[in-house]
Amino acid sequence: MTTVLIADDQAMIRAGFSALLAAQPDLEVVGEAADGREAVRLCRELRPDVVLMDVRMPILDGLAATRELLGDTTGFETVPRVLMLTTFDIDDYVYEALRAGASGFLLKDASPADLIAAVRIVAAGDALIAPSITRRLIEDFARNRPITRPSATRLGALTPRETEVLGLIAEGRSNGEIAAHLVLAEQTVKTHVSRILDKLDLRDRAQAVVFAYESGLVTPGAKDPSH
Repeated sequence: MTTVLIADDQAMIRAGFSALLAAQPDLEVVGEAADGREAVRLCRELRPDVVLMDVRMPILDGLAATRELLGDTTGFETVPRVLMLTTFDIDDYVYEALRAGASGFLLKDASPADLIAAVRIVAAGDALIAPSITRRLIEDFARNRPITRPSATRLGALTPRETEVLGLIAEGRSNGEIAAHLVLAEQTVKTHVSRILDKLDLRDRAQAVVFAYESGLVTPGAKDPSH
């Protein structure tokens, strides 16, 4: 059973998401928070697997709450996965949220099926980076940030194949798509991804995407693999 905490300052949104998720046999909503401060407190108390975190909330916004929550995970047997909720296609906080450790984001007007799938995806330890909007947002914000030398240096820890796989992850490709592109078994790709995350000390694919842009491995505006 995957446990979920919903953090949003709008009661109707919380109620709607809660009813939708609670109707799924494998999901359980364990709490709701109306602001970021309450979200952090409840996360530490309830230890949910996934947190649906609205970006714009009073007292403590979703970005600050994510930083605080994931910056100190003392006492957590399993670190909660944060899925950011945004209202607009382009949100000033999305890139910083990914850097803070969020596992991805979802637009609030996403379909019920997309919301349920998103929760399951991040609960499984993957990152919600496949939709083209995610790539566009990351590119928009990465374009305005300089390449960081430490990140570029850390690339040297990867083998040429691992570097290639990291570049494809940053394009938003799934393990299956990477396997097809490189003519490898999907299990082999999973092994490469695991080693990349381990070598670079990254939590998940979302952090890998940010790292790939910040290190200069991938240039903003790269070709959308769906085309």
